[in-house]
Amino acid sequence: MPMRQTESSAPAHLLTIEEYAALEETETGYTELLEGRLLMSPSPTPEHQKAMMVLGYQLFDQLPDHLDLIADVDVDLGLGPAEGPGFSRRPDLVVVEKAEVARRKAEGGILRAAGVLVVVEIVAPGSKRTDRVTKRGEYADAGIPHYWLLDIEDPVSLLPCHLAEEFGYQNRDEVTGTFTTDVPFPVTIDLDALQ
Repeated sequence: MPMRQTESSAPAHLLTIEEYAALEETETGYTELLEGRLLMSPSPTPEHQKAMMVLGYQLFDQLPDHLDLIADVDVDLGLGPAEGPGFSRRPDLVVVEKAEVARRKAEGGILRAAGVLVVVEIVAPGSKRTDRVTKRGEYADAGIPHYWLLDIEDPVSLLPCHLAEEFGYQNRDEVTGTFTTDVPFPVTIDLDALQ
């Protein structure tokens, strides 16, 4: 039976991923799950949303056929046993295998980190440490191969990171202007268009 979450009540126990997936959307902000505890975040700014949309349009047109781009979606990080407290984040954008999207549609639940190739987080003034340290560590522990941090402060910059096995994420050079790479797929992004 699905659990209902209201602004005035909170679960009395640590949530599993299955319980989290069964929650209805909250009325304001959005939630993530950290070791079974719900985290609330304020709604993004218009500048944040514009940057996410423009980046999404640029990425979508360049994706290989086997990949999909999804905005603002829950991802099960798989950092604990299924029956234990869960970990779920809601990145700004994810590049995910279409097979994982099909699995989720058929089985229900939420997307699994094992099917995610790239996570993009747009750094907000109140999330710098969370995005640069906490989420970076969680996404690396979840085995997501690429983590891109987009900072929309002038000048707009993108810090691409790739998983370096037991060392976590390794940074490439932070880029302004135009970001071009062929890893994990060929893409060129006009960062100045995100302002």
